[in-house]
Amino acid sequence: MIVALAANRAVVHTDMSMETPLTPAAPTERTPSRVSPEGFVAKSQRPEAAFVAQARVLVKDLFTPSPAIYWADLLITSAIAYSGFFLAHRHTLHPAWRAAAFLVSCLAFYRAALFTHELVHLGSGAFKRFRIGWNILTGIPLLIPSFLYYTHLEHHRPKHYATHHDGEYLPLARGPWWTIVMFVVNSLWIPALTVVRFLILTPLCWTCRPAREWIHRSASALVIDPRYQRPLPTPDEWRVWRVQEVICFVYLLTVLILVAIGLLHWSWVVQAYSMAAMVVGINAVRTLAAHRYRHDNDEPHTLIEQLLDSINHPNWPILTGVWAPVGLAYHALHHLFPGLPYHNLALAHKRLVTNLPADSVYHQVNSASLLASLRQLWRDSAETRRAANPPVRTSPSIESMEDRVTP
Repeated sequence: MIVALAANRAVVHTDMSMETPLTPAAPTERTPSRVSPEGFVAKSQRPEAAFVAQARVLVKDLFTPSPAIYWADLLITSAIAYSGFFLAHRHTLHPAWRAAAFLVSCLAFYRAALFTHELVHLGSGAFKRFRIGWNILTGIPLLIPSFLYYTHLEHHRPKHYATHHDGEYLPLARGPWWTIVMFVVNSLWIPALTVVRFLILTPLCWTCRPAREWIHRSASALVIDPRYQRPLPTPDEWRVWRVQEVICFVYLLTVLILVAIGLLHWSWVVQAYSMAAMVVGINAVRTLAAHRYRHDNDEPHTLIEQLLDSINHPNWPILTGVWAPVGLAYHALHHLFPGLPYHNLALAHKRLVTNLPADSVYHQVNSASLLASLRQLWRDSAETRRAANPPVRTSPSIESMEDRVTP
């Protein structure tokens, strides 16, 4: 369960270990513009259009998603996730094998869960069967039905990025160190909040009109900013919400009844909760390394500013694919071209790095590793604290000055 409700995760880089230091982008105008699903900006609207157009030419043949890859990945990942989960519960296995099976199941469920990110960018009318299959295999069992992530597109709009319209951004690099720590620690109770959302708040919003709007606005989105207010759903969206809410409610109620009558041992629930907390924790760490989180105002940001605030992790592809699967290792590239399917991002990155000029802004968004990105975030936070609390120079006392006077 990678959900953060209204009371979710609390509020997080000039590092020599980065491939290239971050330098401020050239001054650009802030006129709001329209952005297509591929991230293309018309030349008449922004100075960075030449860069975007040049980059898009290099990857223009990579925007078509492959249904076969999506289905194969999801089905294989789900098979590994559920097999590992059940093996981890077999008491006849050696504890070490059970622990290994549990870890594998967590990582597989984590990968499967992150397909919700792809669903948003595929569009509501595309891959309809895949969308239904993902909800059945992952969305409902992990209590992250697809309607919770519809708001993600606001995170990609330059005029909304890092503003109050963006629920997936917090100025963590401008805050105290404990906000970074709590961002991860809060993963321990987020699964409990999802249970409350669908087992208690769902029937409440059906029966209590005064509570309905608050639930829809403040407890119905996969976000990290607890202040975020989600727009109310359209009639079409509301029908999807209702169907998915009902299924989640029935699912939780069934589990509760089975445990109460003894047909399902409570240890399964403990294991499921532990798995969910671990999935949320891994995702929290990944989220910390997805952006630099340096923006702390509510003004629109240019596409270049959004790109410079995002991070690619192209090194160590096998290891990176574990903690940032489904293309999320190329997060800056994804913000440049949100329409690129995850299975083409590595090739697109290779083309851009190889063919863009050495002074291209794209070469400034690549990090050496997860650890390098986290260290940079911590250093940015520390630098902010030092700037806010400069050391106070005190004048020597009269007595000490007199002691130093030589007759």
